[in-house]
Amino acid sequence: MAVPACLWLVFGFSPEEAAGEPGPGPGPWRLEAGPEGISRVWPAWSYVVVETGAGLEVRSAGLRRPLPGWAEALPSETHLVLRGAAAAVAWRREAALGAALQGEPAWSRPLPPEPPWRRPLPLLPGGFATPRPPFFTALPAGVRARRLVLGTEHALALGAAGEVFSWGGGRHGQLGHGQLEAELQPRLVEALAGVPMRAVAAGGWHSASVSEAGDLYMWGWNESGQLALPSKALAEERARDEDKGAGSTKLMPCQEQLAAQDAAFISIQAFPALLDLPQDLEVSMVSCGSRHTAVVTRGGELYTWGWANEEIIGTAPCLANHRMD
Repeated sequence: MAVPACLWLVFGFSPEEAAGEPGPGPGPWRLEAGPEGISRVWPAWSYVVVETGAGLEVRSAGLRRPLPGWAEALPSETHLVLRGAAAAVAWRREAALGAALQGEPAWSRPLPPEPPWRRPLPLLPGGFATPRPPFFTALPAGVRARRLVLGTEHALALGAAGEVFSWGGGRHGQLGHGQLEAELQPRLVEALAGVPMRAVAAGGWHSASVSEAGDLYMWGWNESGQLALPSKALAEERARDEDKGAGSTKLMPCQEQLAAQDAAFISIQAFPALLDLPQDLEVSMVSCGSRHTAVVTRGGELYTWGWANEEIIGTAPCLANHRMD
């Protein structure tokens, strides 16, 4: 089955570098598609699962191995959850990257016959899967989710009417309820009530949602500028870099400058905040990494911000030189 041509760009560590081997650097660089093309990607730290025209394939540090018979993936550094037509199964990472999926899986759950519509992983009938034990969690009957995303300590669900629910750890404000306590059950994000959402994303400890009108809302931890708000950590890093490059003591010491600006730094945003993008751009898609954020606009432009180790993206949305057509 032919797959429409699509260019996939990778930023950050490659699977080779994550495995301790030489790699292409922080990117952006192309993810090799091959003749079958690539239609979807599920990344983990040291490996990635891609969907090609021939089915799923796992890649890591030079390894390319097909995963026949599976339709979707949910990877982590301990386990890989795969969903097929009849079951969802979790395999240990070593088995997923080995010669074949052999032996007993760490977990499995039979699935009923497919309905006429399909909800993507991690959603499963009656609840959702996680790529770590306990692997399956039931959802309350009142939560009818059409999309669910997982952060490091929290989860977000997009309801049938565009409402947003959040639960889990809340110590960094990632739940959007205006407080830093955990929530054991899905709770409506009341600050977004009445504004239908079309997409949600969860990072390590921050969250984002996109409204039907294309507005972007963000909340949670801003330690590395992942909310596109002023960040003390990034300001200190830039100040150190400037000091090293200047080689002069005529300027005010950077720490004094930072102390004067402390009031402007935002480390936690506990309520959803509307983000003003350049030129009033409308957002089509949003994705959150551990400490960075990326959006694609309706015009096909890619914007990124947050932490990038060797390549600081910035505390404000920065246009990457790529169109996502």
